[in-house]
Amino acid sequence: MTAPISHLQNLFVHQKASFSFERVPPVAERQAQLRRLADAIREYEQALVDAVDQDFGCRSALETRSAEIAVSVAAANHTIKHLKRWAAPKRYANLGNNIPGKTYTRAEAKGVVGIISPWNYPIQLSLVPLITALSAGNHVMLKPSELTSATNHVLSQLIGSVFKETQVAVVTGDAQVGEAFSALPFDHLFYTGSTRVGRLVAMAAASNLTPVTLELGGKSPCLMMADADLAQDSRLVAFGKLYNAGQTCVAPDYLLVPKGQAATYGDAILRHAESFYADPAEPEPYTTIISEAHHSRLTELLLDAGKQGAEVRSVEVAGANHPRYLAPTVVINPAPDSAIMHEEIFGPVLPILEYESLDEAVAMITNRDHPLALYIFGQNVAAAERVLEHTTSGGAVINGTIVHVAVEHLPFGGVGRSGYGAYHGERGFREFSHERSVLVFPRWKALAGILTPPYGKVLNFITRRSIDKKT
Repeated sequence: MTAPISHLQNLFVHQKASFSFERVPPVAERQAQLRRLADAIREYEQALVDAVDQDFGCRSALETRSAEIAVSVAAANHTIKHLKRWAAPKRYANLGNNIPGKTYTRAEAKGVVGIISPWNYPIQLSLVPLITALSAGNHVMLKPSELTSATNHVLSQLIGSVFKETQVAVVTGDAQVGEAFSALPFDHLFYTGSTRVGRLVAMAAASNLTPVTLELGGKSPCLMMADADLAQDSRLVAFGKLYNAGQTCVAPDYLLVPKGQAATYGDAILRHAESFYADPAEPEPYTTIISEAHHSRLTELLLDAGKQGAEVRSVEVAGANHPRYLAPTVVINPAPDSAIMHEEIFGPVLPILEYESLDEAVAMITNRDHPLALYIFGQNVAAAERVLEHTTSGGAVINGTIVHVAVEHLPFGGVGRSGYGAYHGERGFREFSHERSVLVFPRWKALAGILTPPYGKVLNFITRRSIDKKT
């Protein structure tokens, strides 16, 4: 059910009242909570799979299990294993510092954290940030997308079986509820979704000086160098593009290939699509588009690209009778000013462009907004590394696509318009923690006399040495 705005505000008040720095759970208790949460995920596994399938209309059960449930459990297990080390004070040597004393930092809870999760991976992108925020000792309010109502219902049951609402609460509702949620004075706000809405979330949080993590998207490029393996590498591109029917923030958004090879790569990708989803009786079906509005948007992008001279090719695969089915499609050499080359696609559609030289390909990447991911294929890994040196992105994979998201110890986040802040593993723990610096000043009797007026020769000597010191 949609949470009324007043209920949302009351939940926040109760969570703030129940949070206390004196009562932040010790590490062992946080680990125990995460074990119970992981157990609950396993218990609700089938219910989650069924709910996501219901929300999408058709969603591969194995994709849900691998990309959502397995990733969430792995995040919990990784956090449980390493939390004691992450949470321990970090001590620093005072080498070369004129200020005496012992120094260290403490990783402390921030307080009440808000998490806004999207529809495309409604389990993983709700639970992994939740796990990370809880590992730092915070209370959490979770606002999932209104497009996944069945999944939200199961998530509410799952979370309610482990936590009291004063520690973790799930609130549902439309854009109006989301707007009110963003305006609450959280101690940290974490948002995953579109750049357009992310900008609104950041503006709402700014009025409360709430720190924000934005996990956005953008047009993630995939670069085929001259020595790429057509058969093997095109298969991996097709996997990354068609997984969840392209409704993935790090899916390849356009493909760059050497001059004269666009049609060849396009045909190869479509052949892989046919082989992936050839049998209508296959138990792992081709995923459909989440809503009629998103399906219509993708259809319009294809019509516009065709009108502007691009060659649009597609293949029929199992599931074509579903009203929100969209065939795997490649768009050969789209016009630079076509909508498909400016909007994040978020569907099973891959534009393919050609480049004359590697320098031109790099320029085609760097002349756009910084992407969330960059994929580079080629047998010369050193050359791929040089491409990385001349570009930037939130993350990157050499000779693969999208799987870096599942590597829990790697930070995951964007750069520029693809977002800021990061999470996963220890980086996520730091994101949801306040790192407090502590100096334990020595109790030397002479020290107070040196530091305080009337100033003498000793302080002048120390100051002069700091100014004149060269390294």
